[in-house]
Amino acid sequence: MNDEHGILFSNGENWREMRRFALSNLRDFGMGKRGSEEKIIEEIQYLKGEFDKFEGKPFDTTQPVNYAVSNIISSIVYGSRFEYTDPRFTEMVNRANENVQVLGSASMMLYNIFPWLGPFFNSKRIIVRNALKNRAEMTKLITGLLETLNPHDRRGFVDSFLIRKKSDEQSCKKDTHFHQENLLVTVANLFVAGTDTTGTTLRWGLMLMAKYPHIQDRIHEEIDRVIGGRQPAVEDRKKLPYTDAVIHETQRLANIVPLSLPHITSCDVHFNGYFITKGTTVIPLLTSVLKDPSEWEKPNSFYPEHFLDEKGQLVKRDAFMPFSAGRRVCLGESLARMELFLFFTSLLQSYRFTTPPGVSGDDLDLKGIVGITLNPSPHKLCAIRRS
Repeated sequence: MNDEHGILFSNGENWREMRRFALSNLRDFGMGKRGSEEKIIEEIQYLKGEFDKFEGKPFDTTQPVNYAVSNIISSIVYGSRFEYTDPRFTEMVNRANENVQVLGSASMMLYNIFPWLGPFFNSKRIIVRNALKNRAEMTKLITGLLETLNPHDRRGFVDSFLIRKKSDEQSCKKDTHFHQENLLVTVANLFVAGTDTTGTTLRWGLMLMAKYPHIQDRIHEEIDRVIGGRQPAVEDRKKLPYTDAVIHETQRLANIVPLSLPHITSCDVHFNGYFITKGTTVIPLLTSVLKDPSEWEKPNSFYPEHFLDEKGQLVKRDAFMPFSAGRRVCLGESLARMELFLFFTSLLQSYRFTTPPGVSGDDLDLKGIVGITLNPSPHKLCAIRRS
């Protein structure tokens, strides 16, 4: 469906150009820098407002967390955030998340092997319908930005792309990659990748806190001792080694993109005694490192000590690859790491997360639901305000 456009599923010169342009512009708009930190801290207040509406009663964290995380990438891409009550925004997020789930279903795996089965699968119809509706909404948003475009005041990634597109058109540049189709697919790629992965990881983290209250107690103690009541900031990360280790361990155990994304070899490759011909689809199994028993003391358990040395300081581990590796490594890694730290620390500072009455930690299972990403099984949590 991406038809070799965008970033996630394109190759060669188009991929190089789109990735390079996206990286440099996302950095310009604060990815991994102070600008992003301010956007995230602002969004945290809105998310807390949503949590407070439940007054400590059980609720599903999926939508509020996904809307908050999606607003960060939206503000970078479009130049502004959306209200959680804006139906255009909420439907776009919900459709994108549904597609991520359906794309990883058994019927879609069969379709990828036997394309002629497509007409028999309802899942394919869901994916096409959702993609077309999101495309129509994105087109409206981009049109609105085009009508108010000021080359001297770029609001976000879309503005940068439109300015470059105009420049290439005016100079009659041939074979340019800056056209409407590439803009739509790239924005869709950034929107989906920037919402589902971080939102899913954050929800795993909150669920694991309810499942393991003794670990939550240690985080509360560390945050209260180091930060107190002020707003956590990125620079606090080094002073919160246990909290940071818990975030790392959440990413490792949740293993939310177990198959990474499929790619093809661009040339013949000799690897570990195997010969892989050019054009072979390769699936890098991230599970094989994130849960490698020779790398991790307790590969299938939630054990933050995997990331702590004997002095309780954070240690880097070579087998920690939740963002994949190589030239196709996640281009939003620095933004995702900042979001996870600020959202997780701020929420733990303000709330105690518990299972609903009558539900024990053992009832929260760690299997997850398979899609392209691995989501937590359906569950509800109570967010109880800390004094």
